[in-house]
Amino acid sequence: MGLEVGLQAALVHVVGADDTALAVGSGDVEVLATPRLLALCEAACIGALGDADLAPATTTVGTRVQLEHLRASTVGETVRAAARLAAVDGRLLQFEVAVTDDSDRLVGRCTLTRVLVDRERFVARAASQLDAR
Repeated sequence: MGLEVGLQAALVHVVGADDTALAVGSGDVEVLATPRLLALCEAACIGALGDADLAPATTTVGTRVQLEHLRASTVGETVRAAARLAAVDGRLLQFEVAVTDDSDRLVGRCTLTRVLVDRERFVARAASQLDAR
């Protein structure tokens, strides 16, 4: 299967102490941190690409995100991140992600853009930028 609009995946995650705003330094409360919510959204997008027949040298990198964190999730709660490939425009892939809790309440939603890149060239360019510093 190639890169087709509609590819989707979901992942389930139990919020742990390491996922909290307090633990990651994005706040001082013990609820799911917004950076961890974003990481779950990214992981769901990567999962949606699992059935795509990408060339072995090809990967994707995130370039843009619009995220709304709408509901707090406490340690021990289960959240589900469901991603769907909503648009393909050349190398640009746009995903829609919804994160819900066990009661199917919306915890967060995001639109995420990833770009297809050649893995080796991307890593080499990143390393050369670091060397130039």
